[in-house]
Amino acid sequence: MAKIKFGTDGWRDIIAQNFTFENLTKVAIATAKFYKKHKKIKNGIVIGYDTRFLSKEFAEHVATVIANFGVKVLLSDGYCPTPAVSLAIPKFNCAGGVVITASHNPYKYNGYKLKADYGGPEEVENIAKVEKEANKLFKSELEKVKKSFEQLKEKGLIEVVNLRKIYIDDLKTKIDVEAIKNSGLKIVHDAMYGAGQKILTEIIPSATVIHNEFNPSFGGISPEPIAKNLGELIKLVPEKGFDVGLATDGDADRIGAVDEKGNFVDPQRVFAILLKYFYEDKGLRGDVVKTVSVGLMVDKLAQKYGLKVYELPVGFKHVATLMITKDIMIGGEESGGIGVKTHIPERDGLFLGLTICEMMVKRGKKLSEIVEELFAEIGPHFYKRVDLHTTESHKQKVLGKLKKGLKEIAGYKVNNVLTIDGFKFFFDNGWLLVRASGTEPLLRFYCEADDPEKVDKVLDWIVNLK
Repeated sequence: MAKIKFGTDGWRDIIAQNFTFENLTKVAIATAKFYKKHKKIKNGIVIGYDTRFLSKEFAEHVATVIANFGVKVLLSDGYCPTPAVSLAIPKFNCAGGVVITASHNPYKYNGYKLKADYGGPEEVENIAKVEKEANKLFKSELEKVKKSFEQLKEKGLIEVVNLRKIYIDDLKTKIDVEAIKNSGLKIVHDAMYGAGQKILTEIIPSATVIHNEFNPSFGGISPEPIAKNLGELIKLVPEKGFDVGLATDGDADRIGAVDEKGNFVDPQRVFAILLKYFYEDKGLRGDVVKTVSVGLMVDKLAQKYGLKVYELPVGFKHVATLMITKDIMIGGEESGGIGVKTHIPERDGLFLGLTICEMMVKRGKKLSEIVEELFAEIGPHFYKRVDLHTTESHKQKVLGKLKKGLKEIAGYKVNNVLTIDGFKFFFDNGWLLVRASGTEPLLRFYCEADDPEKVDKVLDWIVNLK
């Protein structure tokens, strides 16, 4: 059986292949041992789960294993967004948390996210400790799990709680809900069959929601809020006269947006307009943190405001660590995961979506107008990402060429190179980032430029690099 491997956002594997009850037992025992050794476990840990196949059963199993080791568990009474778990951890003064989710991965995957006591991703070195322990456990240790779920509930070691209600109530205190309600703003939310379903209408009853039911196959589309997966939403917004379309991923910690014309507003632009809104309209202060795949719009705004920008490897766990150790106003990544200092040091798709709605209402502007104003201020920016499934030999050949250095890319002179995570080549008014998957023959190409044709030209060049 393959090793248990935690990636940039937890352990994810194919259900019944490597994501099994036996492997979950190993990870849960390793988690319990870690918390008992390194954390104050008096108030226990929080466990939540998404809408995937067997997620409820997996979560109950993890709760049972961890409680068998004397660690109290607060278990969600139903599926809930990942940020609902993160929010509950500091609220109940817990040692940490677990979320059973594979986020935006295809339906056949499930996963295991570890959350820290501050209400965000667990720190990198702590995740490494859990991974190492899980991979060295023997079958004899797995047999120490004796007490059943019901027995542990009776003993008070497992307590079932309504995390969704706690989360919804918290969102209502952080967003001007009445202003949105009174504005008559027409909102449609694509829940993508994920854990964010049936929440927005609890806050804004007039909102319309699609893909708002339990469907573990996600309608055959990966629950990732990117343009190619949001065809129905993109068509629906202008067709039915909605002012804005919002989309959240499988565990509702990421956001996608569609303007009133049916244009997808990519997360790079979402990050920039939110930075602008929190600084100019909400009066927030502090520095900015972004992952290496985030573009130059954020840098240009931060420079205008006199804010420092920290650039980190991909993975929100890196962003969260900085958010709790420095005065960070906003931090995020290109995938639509953004954290703000007034909330929790965690990505939260519904919080961000409601903030976009609040911004539209407060500014009296359409979403397309807000983006146009941004471009008028800092210039146009266009972005695209391409994932290339290739052979391992071709992957290594490309990486070898990049390591030697490039003087130009698609005819554009390379001005600078950043190598904190992959290879990020800067040219005039743009950049190209190349990252390789550590687990499969896959190359990821990210590009931003001031012209969409330039983006396509650069990506076509790197895809065909031999």
